[in-house]
Amino acid sequence: MSKTIKKIPIAIPFMGEAEAAAASRVILSGWVTQGPEVAAFEAEFAEEVGAKYACAVSNCTNALHLALLAVGVQPGDEVITVSHSYIATANSIRYCGATPVFVDIEPQSYNINPLLIESAISDRTCAILVVHQMGMPCDLKATIDIARQYNLPVIEDAACAIGSEILWDGKWEKIGKPHGDIACFSFHPRKVITTGDGGMITTNNREWDQQFRLWRQHGMSVPDTVRHGAKQVIFESYPMLGYNYRMTDIQAAVGREQLKRLPEIVSRRRYLAARYHQMLADIPSLKLPTEPEWAKSNWQSYCVRLPNGCDQVQVMQAMLDAGISTRRGIMCAHREPAYSQEKWSCGIQQTDCSCQKGNCAQLPESEVAQDLSILLPLFHQMTEQEQNYIDQVFKANVRLIILTSPDLNKSLDSVP
Repeated sequence: MSKTIKKIPIAIPFMGEAEAAAASRVILSGWVTQGPEVAAFEAEFAEEVGAKYACAVSNCTNALHLALLAVGVQPGDEVITVSHSYIATANSIRYCGATPVFVDIEPQSYNINPLLIESAISDRTCAILVVHQMGMPCDLKATIDIARQYNLPVIEDAACAIGSEILWDGKWEKIGKPHGDIACFSFHPRKVITTGDGGMITTNNREWDQQFRLWRQHGMSVPDTVRHGAKQVIFESYPMLGYNYRMTDIQAAVGREQLKRLPEIVSRRRYLAARYHQMLADIPSLKLPTEPEWAKSNWQSYCVRLPNGCDQVQVMQAMLDAGISTRRGIMCAHREPAYSQEKWSCGIQQTDCSCQKGNCAQLPESEVAQDLSILLPLFHQMTEQEQNYIDQVFKANVRLIILTSPDLNKSLDSVP
């Protein structure tokens, strides 16, 4: 590794003095929990994505939980989704006592395959929860068309998708408008913008938005902002079971500054993704991520798929030995130990049938994507020198593995 290049991480949040000053301002104000900064962040976020309402919460998992509750998901219901996602997607369904019904993904987009949704619908199906995986918009139009036929709500797990766009009725619109019924975002440090942690729920349904605001603060009937500003004594009540899902004003103040940076961040990430495309295109057996003509990704992650039979761990270890951090392909919830106990279905087979955990016949694309895909470093501050080095090390090690494997050594003949 070149002495001029330090260890390259998988991601680094793009933050600076503006975020530090915003946090300091709130700390010195004396009001640090959910308050005026949260309200301002919500209004600015709703305007950014084109939604009528935005409700800030403590993280995206909580956002998904509240979204499912709002559309009426209850114990015994089923929610169609993907296993190929961070485990929070499936977990949020289980929090409601419902069963996640996993359908397979499209190998090109790593998103739910809409052609498989209808066959997974049963008389217990209550909602469809799609994921915009790694910031790549899923096929919302096809999904929503099916959902409307069966009168099912569509929730978007847009944890990674702030700044991504979709062509809708001839116009480019932001993910989060929402195009389904509710969209949920994450502000974890691995995401495009961050508040340290946090989440946002967007919807055009006023009643749902009001419900989110009650639930996120223990079901409290009177918000803090109203009670603190009142000229008369007000006692709040708690008419329903709620949760502690609040965002702090410190986080919101940081989020407001991050939102200002969003166009610059997305532009830079698209530039770096285009460079990866160009540099890695000469490996014919390597599958690069592609955007459908109706989608624009924010490139939250850059995911490459190795040739069949290539050792994912071997490539990742070689990259790490060279000072480059990578991550495996997106996990599959049904393969995790927790889901050997939690209830789930693959649409056709049930957990108590012959469908083996970690080798589900109905989810082959999901499993192959996890086993053969690698996420390469991608972050705003990445230099072209760093990216060139990543390209050099990646190609060298993939070529070595393929050339030493009798089944793979035809793959990289054109790599210089």
